[in-house]
Amino acid sequence: MDGTNRVNIKQGSPVLIVLKKDQRSGKLTKGIVKDILTKSPHHTHGIKVRLESGEVGRVKEICA
Repeated sequence: MDGTNRVNIKQGSPVLIVLKKDQRSGKLTKGIVKDILTKSPHHTHGIKVRLESGEVGRVKEICA
């Protein structure tokens, strides 16, 4: 599932995000959602979240 719709993302969900520094390379970082930072219901580049590790990035994929 992709991470462009806020309704699909819940706190505690395992996700793959792209960090700001990794946007050019497209390197993904796996983690658990702590906070959802994007307020709008949809974002074309992915909903911005903070992981439990403290890293912030846009959700590219929601893991099962």
